[in-house]
Amino acid sequence: MNSFGRIFHIHIFGESHGENLGVVIDGCPAGINLCAADFESDLSRRRSGMRGTTSRRETDAPSIVSGVYNEYTTGAPLAILFSNNDTRSSDYEQFRTMPRPGHADFVAAKKWDNFNDPRGGGHFSGRITLALTAAGVVAKKCIAPISVSAELTEAGGSGANIPETVNNAMSNRDSVGGIIECRAQHIPVGLGAPFFDTVESLLAHILFAIPAVKGVEFGAGFAAARMTGSQHNDVFITSDGKTATNHAGGINGGITNGNELFFRVAVKPTASIACPQQTINVQTNMIETLHVKGRHDACIALRAPVVVEAAAAIVLCDLTLRRKADVITNV
Repeated sequence: MNSFGRIFHIHIFGESHGENLGVVIDGCPAGINLCAADFESDLSRRRSGMRGTTSRRETDAPSIVSGVYNEYTTGAPLAILFSNNDTRSSDYEQFRTMPRPGHADFVAAKKWDNFNDPRGGGHFSGRITLALTAAGVVAKKCIAPISVSAELTEAGGSGANIPETVNNAMSNRDSVGGIIECRAQHIPVGLGAPFFDTVESLLAHILFAIPAVKGVEFGAGFAAARMTGSQHNDVFITSDGKTATNHAGGINGGITNGNELFFRVAVKPTASIACPQQTINVQTNMIETLHVKGRHDACIALRAPVVVEAAAAIVLCDLTLRRKADVITNV
C-alpha cells in the first residue's frame, strides 16, 4: 500500500501532523555521493512560501538515519526522516463529523472505522509528498546523465498569467488546479517492457499516487484520438531512433525509444476552501454548512512540479537498475 518499485524500492510513512514522516529506500546502489545539503534545492521548491500556498512553515530538514557513511551510500537501506513542527491539529476536529467535499475524510473514516488520523489529512495529506520528493533526489543522482524537469504551465484554465489566476481564486476564497508538463532527456533506448511494466503504466501508477493528480497523458495524449495515423506517426530521421515529431512522448510499445520522454499531469483544485460548502453531518445525518478553518493551498499545483519530477526519476531509476540486472543475468 505504501511501497513502490522492484529494485529501487521505496516505502513512505508518516502523517501530516504526526511526529515524523519519511522514506526508506531499499536497493539504492552503493557509492552514490549523498549528504543532507543535496536535498535542499528540490525540497525548497516543494516548500510553501509563495503566494497561493499554505502559511504552514516547516523546515523540512532531512535526517539521514541509515544507509550513508562518509557521505556515500553503502548499499544498505537508506532511511530519511523529517520532523513535523508547525502543526495546528485543532483546525481538523470538525472533519470527523463533517467531512470536506472532495477530500479523503469520509472514505478514510469508513475504511478504517474512524481509527484513521484526521489531523491535517493524516496519511492522505500532500505533506507526505515530502518523502516522495526526497526519494526523487536520490533517484536523480542514480540516473545521471538522465535529467528530469517539470513546470506548471497552466492554472485554473489559464496559462497566460498564473499568479493573477491564483490571486483571483484567493479573493473568492476558492482554489484552482493546474497542468504540469514533465520532460526527461538523455534517456537510452530500451527501458520498460510490454504490457504491465510499460513505461507509461509504471509512471501512471506513481503519478496517480500523488494526492490531487486526476489525469496523466503521454506525448499527444488525448489529442491522438483526433489525429490520423499519418499525422500521429513519428517519422524516424536517424539510425539511433531520433524522430521528426514526438507524438508518442518518447515511448513505443511501452519501451523508451531514445527521444525525449514527455507527459502532462492534471492536478485538481485543493479540496479545502474558505468559502462555505454544504456537507453531511455523519452524526445527525443532516446537511449543514461547512466552514473550513486552517492553512491550505489555494493552488497545490504550484508546489507539485518537483514532486512530479521525483516520481518520474524514481520510475526511471528502477527501470535503469532492472536493465542492468538483466544484462548481468544474461552474461
